[in-house]
Amino acid sequence: MSFDTFTISALVDEFSATLIDGRVQNVIDVDEMGIGLEIYADRARHYLYLSADASLPRAHLVGAKLRRGLSKPNQLGLLLRRYVRGGHIVQVCQPPWERLLTIDIEGQEGAVSLIAELMPRRANVLLLQGGVILDCLNRVGPEDNRYRLSLPNHDYVPPPPIKGQLEPAQITEADLARLLDNTEKDSLQTRRLLPGRILGMSPLLAKEIVFRATGDAQSARRNTESASLYAAFQDIVAPLLRRDWQPGIGSSDGAPAAVSAFPLRHLEWQSCQSISRAIDKFVTSISGADAYKSAKQPVQAAIDETKAKLSAKRASLQRSLRADSELERLRQSGELILAYQYTIEENQTELRAQYDSDAPELVIGIDPDRNPLENAQDYFRRYDKAKGALEAVPALIAETRTELQFIEQLESDLMIASNWPEIDDVIQSLQSRGHWQGKRLKGLGGGGRQGPLRLVSRDGYVIFIGRNSRQNEAVTFKSANPQDIWLHARDVPGAHVVIRNDGRRIKDELIAEAAAVAAYYSKHRDNSRVQVDYTRVKYVKAIKGAGPGMVAYRNESSIFVRPQDENILK
Repeated sequence: MSFDTFTISALVDEFSATLIDGRVQNVIDVDEMGIGLEIYADRARHYLYLSADASLPRAHLVGAKLRRGLSKPNQLGLLLRRYVRGGHIVQVCQPPWERLLTIDIEGQEGAVSLIAELMPRRANVLLLQGGVILDCLNRVGPEDNRYRLSLPNHDYVPPPPIKGQLEPAQITEADLARLLDNTEKDSLQTRRLLPGRILGMSPLLAKEIVFRATGDAQSARRNTESASLYAAFQDIVAPLLRRDWQPGIGSSDGAPAAVSAFPLRHLEWQSCQSISRAIDKFVTSISGADAYKSAKQPVQAAIDETKAKLSAKRASLQRSLRADSELERLRQSGELILAYQYTIEENQTELRAQYDSDAPELVIGIDPDRNPLENAQDYFRRYDKAKGALEAVPALIAETRTELQFIEQLESDLMIASNWPEIDDVIQSLQSRGHWQGKRLKGLGGGGRQGPLRLVSRDGYVIFIGRNSRQNEAVTFKSANPQDIWLHARDVPGAHVVIRNDGRRIKDELIAEAAAVAAYYSKHRDNSRVQVDYTRVKYVKAIKGAGPGMVAYRNESSIFVRPQDENILK
């Protein structure tokens, strides 16, 4: 799910009506990427949740009391207790057309601002005083973004200003006609023309406008008239510009797909009392142990079918192999028929003869409808075919075995997938190798494909964690250096974990903790004890012709660990 600028504007209005002059009574460390505030305003308690989760960033009032999810507060939580707890909320605002909101608080140590940047993959929650960052949930250093550092004691730099886009309130039919006419490809979907050209135009809003204009959200440019597009644009955008919010949830095939501040007719629509209520209901429906169970079922079915086909293929190939003795029997049979051809009588169906004096007698079948020469040639042909199979089939068996191992890796990826983009990664991998025949599942709009997890240990070591096969490929062959430490659960599908070698000695304790994470993101995550191998990245090689992330390695050492998630490293 991705918040567009209008959704955030609806949140700003809701927060302004509900929280202004409210007192922050408590700070709750909900999870690693989320902070909660208990606010007493207008004689009621409200719980505000701010999340910098890369795939599902959000800010909203929750319906139930927030609970602490961390055993001890993170640094931002400690600072919020110092600067925000006991303070009063004085303003909630949003820079024009930006996907971020600012909550200004008059605290015990002066005025501070809490900023929620709600852009997927670049999400953050920052605490500022006097324009200087006190701390944030997602620290961004110069190696990640030279323009915008998100680090303590650095000036806060807002996102670059938006330039060259049309103002929605001033859009005319002629403007939309020009957008359509300036597109050379008539087959291009109209919804792709609007984002990036008009302020506040998200992919979700563009799809809804095109749907109302043409009856098909995927309609091509050639099937779109500027007059109908303009009418649909005004129908949706005019109420938004008046800040007339109509929040709710759009679903597809019964599964929640999007939260919006305007009705979505191209999806199954359910209106909600407030934008926070819509977000809270949406998140509740996609969280928990069984959140993605229904979405995973058809993918698991495709994996099961693929495994069965590959296993049957491997068994068939193995059966096609003949032992050397069987090969020799075919050759010897042909030679004996030639040797005894003049003794073979008409309608004779078998020949009994010894090839070697000390060997048992061979019983050789003869086709009575063929002459001895033709029978001998048939045995020689079968011999040549079997010999060719003996030479070619082992490579085919190895290829099938490697593909089966990759499918088992995808099964592990699906098992630990915790959001729609990760499920979609598995589908794309199956599709790219010809194992997925169904349609792509519709997930959270705008989230994009996730990259490997990057975190910094307590001692300052950078650690990369690939949580599926595509991320494993990136971790090992793009992010890692030859001297880095590479870890993987032994003999089972799982994560590639890399500890960056920065010149310091990497302690055994850190290797053990990273190994626990590698075990957690493996097929054996529910085991109490898992063997994990580790070696230098330079000893890890991609398997030629195998799927992404499939590797062979050497010079490894092993350690037995109890699986634990990445919080052990923080």
